[in-house]
Amino acid sequence: MRLLYPLLALSALATPAALAQSVSPADSTAPLLALATPAPETAADTEPATEPTGAPVGLNRALAPASTAKIKLTPSDPDKPSFIPVPIAFYQQETGFAGGLAILPVWRFGSDTTVRKSNARLIAWISQKKQTTLQLTHTIFTKDEKFFFSGELSYYDLAFKYYGRGNDTKEKVYSNIQYPLFVFDEKALVKVQPNLFVGLRYRLTDLGTVKLKEDGDDEATSGSYYTIPAEQRGGYLTSGVGPAVLYDGRDNLLATYRGNFVDAHMLFAGKALGSDYNFVRYMVDARHFNPLFGTNNTILALQFLGQYHTGSVPFREWGGMGATLGGSLYNNAYLMRGIYEARYRDRQFTTAQAEIRQKLFWRIDGVVFGAVGQVAPALDDYTFDGLRYAGGVGARFRFNRRDRLNIRLDYGVGSGGNSGIIFAVGEAF
Repeated sequence: MRLLYPLLALSALATPAALAQSVSPADSTAPLLALATPAPETAADTEPATEPTGAPVGLNRALAPASTAKIKLTPSDPDKPSFIPVPIAFYQQETGFAGGLAILPVWRFGSDTTVRKSNARLIAWISQKKQTTLQLTHTIFTKDEKFFFSGELSYYDLAFKYYGRGNDTKEKVYSNIQYPLFVFDEKALVKVQPNLFVGLRYRLTDLGTVKLKEDGDDEATSGSYYTIPAEQRGGYLTSGVGPAVLYDGRDNLLATYRGNFVDAHMLFAGKALGSDYNFVRYMVDARHFNPLFGTNNTILALQFLGQYHTGSVPFREWGGMGATLGGSLYNNAYLMRGIYEARYRDRQFTTAQAEIRQKLFWRIDGVVFGAVGQVAPALDDYTFDGLRYAGGVGARFRFNRRDRLNIRLDYGVGSGGNSGIIFAVGEAF
């Protein structure tokens, strides 16, 4: 019943998205590996789109039909969604090998081609390390872009290494933990000017029992696990609502050449909404994209993200480096690629990353990326020596030229003795 209370209290936020055909978009927690055979090119496929299309895909692995049969994943009608189930497989350091199914529709409301395309993602997978995910996410622009809806409804059963809290956790000191997690997150905004939207965001997380996992890992210890307060290990619920502002002037949301993006919100979590903890979250995500050398062949992409808290914040709600299992919490961005999931976590988190995207030949592009970040209990605890680093290289395959939908392979290394491969659909940010 404690789960139903805040859902019913805030259900009005989710209703408009449902009426607007909310199916689901890409998000950071939906790992996918892509070895897809593209459909035969049409005239629309041969030129990049010049209109704003889609929304951040934000999956952190990529797309893979099980056979070599040519399946037309993109309908001939550019505004008609496809609901063809796609087999998926992926590998990353947090999950091992995994596989499942995905449905990835992209569509537009109305006939006005200046209206950006909506997209959705329905994904289910199970991993070698006994993790499971069922995720329904969406990013929706209604007719004439009068309203914008974005969010997720997901269930996760997560198992991974927990290094504890702080900016100086040790590589060899960790516990293997596992817990179930339910997430409902919805942002409902109204357009006040072209590209500018304001409204509300509601987020609910229901964390089940956090268990210490014994799986034959001789290096794991129980110490980090017992740093989690006993009442939090038993499970808890957070429920928060607050104002949200979005400015999105990108030319294309799936693979941007030029434009700016700012997403800012506050969340007030409290017992009046059914939350077990009272805290406030402040978050801002700012991105800039600019072509270099006068053409779209070389793109500079920049991002700043800050997540800050006051009040009594439970461990799962802290900011974390290497975030890929956070759903829409991180606005579908992949942060500090190469660092293990939430390797460093604390109440305050700041990061910045840069990427050069270079067109190479045919449908193949290359990228070089780097990032810095830091976590701390308070902002005045930040130090220059405390900066953590990540960087790497990657390749892109333009799977769908019409919508600039790329399949991504990145290899990153980072502070803390970590490195990793990421397969994904769409750009990192």
